[in-house]
Amino acid sequence: MKRREFLSSLAGVATLTHSLTANEEELKKNGKSAILLWMGGGPSTMDIWDLKPGAATGGPFRPINTSGDAQICEHMPLMAKQMHNAAIIRSMSTREADHMRGRYYMHTGYVPNPNIEHPSYGSVLSHQLQRDNLTIPQFVSVGGGGAGAGFLGAKYAPFVVNSDGRIRNLNMKIDERFYQRAYALDAIENNFISQKRGSLAKEHQAILKATFNVLTSKEMDAMKVVSEPEEIKERYGNNNFGKGCLMARRLVEVGVPFIEVNLGGWDNHQNIHPTLRDTKLPMLDQGMSALFEDLEQRGLLKDTAIIWMGEFSRTPRINGNAGRDHWARSWSVVVGGGGMNGGIAVGATNEDGTRVETEPYTSQDVMASVCKALGISLQTTFTSNNGRPMKIANGGRIITELF
Repeated sequence: MKRREFLSSLAGVATLTHSLTANEEELKKNGKSAILLWMGGGPSTMDIWDLKPGAATGGPFRPINTSGDAQICEHMPLMAKQMHNAAIIRSMSTREADHMRGRYYMHTGYVPNPNIEHPSYGSVLSHQLQRDNLTIPQFVSVGGGGAGAGFLGAKYAPFVVNSDGRIRNLNMKIDERFYQRAYALDAIENNFISQKRGSLAKEHQAILKATFNVLTSKEMDAMKVVSEPEEIKERYGNNNFGKGCLMARRLVEVGVPFIEVNLGGWDNHQNIHPTLRDTKLPMLDQGMSALFEDLEQRGLLKDTAIIWMGEFSRTPRINGNAGRDHWARSWSVVVGGGGMNGGIAVGATNEDGTRVETEPYTSQDVMASVCKALGISLQTTFTSNNGRPMKIANGGRIITELF
């Protein structure tokens, strides 16, 4: 989010109104949230969540038992202790194996269309779960990499910060001088507005006040993970993903409806297994397990849905560079919390991971299931900017085994 986009999003906070249905009013009272752990690049799920030991496609990793009924990779020992809280959807089958198209599809439930920009799940869910008493934006993306609000508008666009809580491309120190300048500008604008020279000055003042309120809100302290005790920070991991997961927990605690935490670097066309073993999986294991553990211990997991996914997976066949290429036909997504059943694997792939053997599921089905977990009606319909009705989750089916 660039400086101008940041101000535009706050303009949306200041000016966009929405008539709430009874269902939406109830959602606001329930205080539910969702966290998307986005694995940019396409992680090899058959090396993490759906191992094939003994198969020619299987690779060197071995499965281990967990606190649930499903086995996962030996290099995820901390997450293995949390699997009673999570479900692996092993029968994902999608068609988009290009990074840009896959990212768009898995974030929105729609394939790219030049005539319309669909809102991301973060924008849709924050729209449905929005909190009137929240000063900071409703959708926070830690590290970027997500999708935008599309036709829902700037109010529901992701508010992008880095893992230290700094706003991208907005270098501003909140000190006495900042307050003095803000008050001086407000006085100048009030004088101009009193001369009744049109609405532009008043609208500009509203944007700046919304910006001021966000930047000075105590809720912004939720992004200051540095204030956490050292042992907590060490448990999550001293890296961007670990700090992002810790920030997500803190943002849920202040009531932010949707948080996306990004961990890229999964486009492993070569040397995939050393990369996973030595770098990616230890980082994922530490941050993801600590997030589940903390939310459960604090009584927040029952009202917080967690989704782990990338744009697709990697080929069962290991290529000539000891890597795996793009693959969308048979792979896994992990969900948990929000009252969904944990400790299970939903669906299955065949013995070498090359095809789904049970009912295949899609991005839309995952979204529909998350909506159910959060109490959002699947009859909810939006109107796009070209006048077309758009059903929430693109008409996806609920994955019944999760409930």
